[in-house]
Amino acid sequence: MSRTFAKLLVANRGEIACRVIRTARRMGIATLAVYSEADRDAPHVRLADEARLIGPPAARDSYLSIERIIAAAKASGAEAIHPGYGFLSENEDFAEACVQAGIAFVGPTAAAIRAMGDKSAAKSLMEKADVPLVPGYHGENQDTAYLATQAARIGYPVLIKAAAGGGGKGMRIVRNAGEFAAALASCKREAQSAFGDERVLVERYLDRPRHIEVQVFGDTHGNIVYLFERDCSVQRRHQKVLEEAPAPGMSDARRREMGNVAVSAARAIAYTGAGTVEFIAEQDGRFYFMEMNTRLQVEHPVTEMITGLDLVEWQLRVAAGEPLPLRQRDLAIRGHALEARIYAEDPARDFLPSTGRLAHLAFPPASEAVRIDAGVEEGGLVTPHYDPMLAKIITWGETRGAALDRMATALAATRIAGVATNVAFLGRVVASRAFRAAELDTGLIERNRAELFPSPVSAPDEVLAAAVLAELLAEAESARSRASASGDPHSPWHACDGWRLNEDSHHTWVFDEGGRSHALTVDFRAQDWRLRTAHGEYPLDGGYLSAHELRVLLDGHAYTVHVARDGRNLSVFHAGSLWRLARHHDLHEVASDARAGSLAAPMPGKVIAVLVEPGAKVAKGAPLVILEAMKMEHTIVAPAAGTVKEVRYAAGEQVSEGVDLIAFEAA
Repeated sequence: MSRTFAKLLVANRGEIACRVIRTARRMGIATLAVYSEADRDAPHVRLADEARLIGPPAARDSYLSIERIIAAAKASGAEAIHPGYGFLSENEDFAEACVQAGIAFVGPTAAAIRAMGDKSAAKSLMEKADVPLVPGYHGENQDTAYLATQAARIGYPVLIKAAAGGGGKGMRIVRNAGEFAAALASCKREAQSAFGDERVLVERYLDRPRHIEVQVFGDTHGNIVYLFERDCSVQRRHQKVLEEAPAPGMSDARRREMGNVAVSAARAIAYTGAGTVEFIAEQDGRFYFMEMNTRLQVEHPVTEMITGLDLVEWQLRVAAGEPLPLRQRDLAIRGHALEARIYAEDPARDFLPSTGRLAHLAFPPASEAVRIDAGVEEGGLVTPHYDPMLAKIITWGETRGAALDRMATALAATRIAGVATNVAFLGRVVASRAFRAAELDTGLIERNRAELFPSPVSAPDEVLAAAVLAELLAEAESARSRASASGDPHSPWHACDGWRLNEDSHHTWVFDEGGRSHALTVDFRAQDWRLRTAHGEYPLDGGYLSAHELRVLLDGHAYTVHVARDGRNLSVFHAGSLWRLARHHDLHEVASDARAGSLAAPMPGKVIAVLVEPGAKVAKGAPLVILEAMKMEHTIVAPAAGTVKEVRYAAGEQVSEGVDLIAFEAA
């Protein structure tokens, strides 16, 4: 295998940086990682052959700093830069700066990025290339009244999208004229924050559309091919959750038609490298151009799984001037693949991102049919500075059903503690009737909320028993350690048998589970332990099979759970579900962190709008403050009808997680 470059700088972080580094290493290319101060101990830093610090945690001063990345490449002698996705991957100035510095940019030309980066201009260009478009307005007039007139002409519902956007940011669905002005203002704020450009376009919103995209690849010799399609319809907040290839129900004729249209779109801008032409498709098969992403996509592994190709290797070879390794006639689909994006977020709280330390992290074993692309490791920190995606799980099968079954098994074996994640939610989506039946459209999650967002239930006795057993075993181990370190290892004061003077031999623990308190007592008998819960009394026994695998014997029933400890917090994984339990010192400790009369910031971020003034009387659910965190807007609403007593932060101020934004008095 010939070597395309001697050294490659990877201008990204997380799982995509690790993924690019692995392919480069296999090709014999030395790699240079760049990192911010927040990522000093990140996996991609250690995985690369060398690494350079490029700035503080804020992305604008590190991963988005063109000058610092180019300087790192020059100082290290890197011949090429791979931008991954996100950050500078679709930045025409970055692509041009690489060329000016004599460094190969692993991606399309600056001109191609520019042509597709402005969504309005791209649609005009595609119209000239006879690519079908959704009815809409893509012009330069951004006056609110004029855009409202265009929305009325198009007909509600409409979709407002950031002209320079992508990734679901700067996008709002508007169902009637009365909602348009507020939605437009919010969309423009988010677009300005995310892309530095508040311009928008307005399009007809299609009911029950499918999101289908086609992977294209071009080289510098005029060759362009399509590597088939992916269905990315399952989304939350306009961001993809599950992707698969090929698209279910796609006929060969429709596949060729969409593929040829995608190639025409790429040829219209003389495209080179990996790109994705995104279409929105109606249930009857009609499809329309949405946008072209001039980079590698997050979901590219499903294409790799069904074609047997390494798209990063193709990128590197094309960037080095080589022709495409294969022609269209040489490409074929084998089997079916699914990808699940694992995020640090809480689905029960409208997918609010979660930050913290990864106290426990375990993925299923990788194989030819199960692929894990991760950029985190146990003990690492999930910070508010970057996107909250932790990893991707990709499964393959000869059929869609086989790939689905493998995905369900893989998700059940994924255990993450320390931050909230969407793992259990993904498991419910994969198991849902609609998804298994391939009844796909972008509204699948909302349409099946009752099934996908079940009401929380209290931890069953099997889980509580496991938590108590874990505490008993931890205390016994601690006692043994104290005894071995003491001058008298046989002292009775080292015993953990619950002995009390003039009392029964017992011990009581109190666990908090999301505001619910569980008092659990263990009676110490001569031969065994007996657990008392709110539902009964049971004999209890068991022990660890491995570091986190606990075998429990409760009332004659044996079962296995996984337990992760983080200080006083226990995470118990049982029957595909995660239960978070916080241990209290005694029965009198407060079981809830909620503070009456205040509205706290759910995570670190920046206040971008305050919508009320002190003294204002508001209804339940009224928006009070808009907080920006992890590249998304989060609206803080009134928990009940009442009065705003005090506004404690102004627009533009940074806030920490848990600070009181509003002092509020319920009616």
